[in-house]
Amino acid sequence: MKAASIHELKKALANLDRDELLDACVRLAKYKVDNKELLTYLLMHADDEQGYADAVCDEIDQQLPTAHTIHKKTMRKIVRWMDKYIRYSGNRETELRIRIHFCRQFVERKIRFRSCKVSANMYATQLKKIEKAMEKLHPDLQFDFRYQMQGLDTYPS
Repeated sequence: MKAASIHELKKALANLDRDELLDACVRLAKYKVDNKELLTYLLMHADDEQGYADAVCDEIDQQLPTAHTIHKKTMRKIVRWMDKYIRYSGNRETELRIRIHFCRQFVERKIRFRSCKVSANMYATQLKKIEKAMEKLHPDLQFDFRYQMQGLDTYPS
């Protein structure tokens, strides 16, 4: 069976009454953790982007190692997790706060990549994603975020 397009699903959902829509959402949340997490964001965190970004940053702090080195698998896991929660938000400012916090933790904790090209490339990719997201913001916000980024792009791996 081929999945319907977003447009077709939107039309079908518009025709459902309140109870049927509620049942569809609950049933959807039961089948996949990602659906449940997205629904949690939409219902409980979407109105407080700052609090959401702070919660994600706190989780990043807990996941990063306290040692001065990081294994590439650990870094990959954190980046994948972080990307998922950024995707839930869809807000550029939240994305920048989270990505800058992630990179800032490497500088503050003095985490080295032990000459691992993969980890160094993942860090560089985060900086590129920050720059790309920053281009789409208002110049005043760009200035604020560029100030927060000072020292991140020259960080030696």
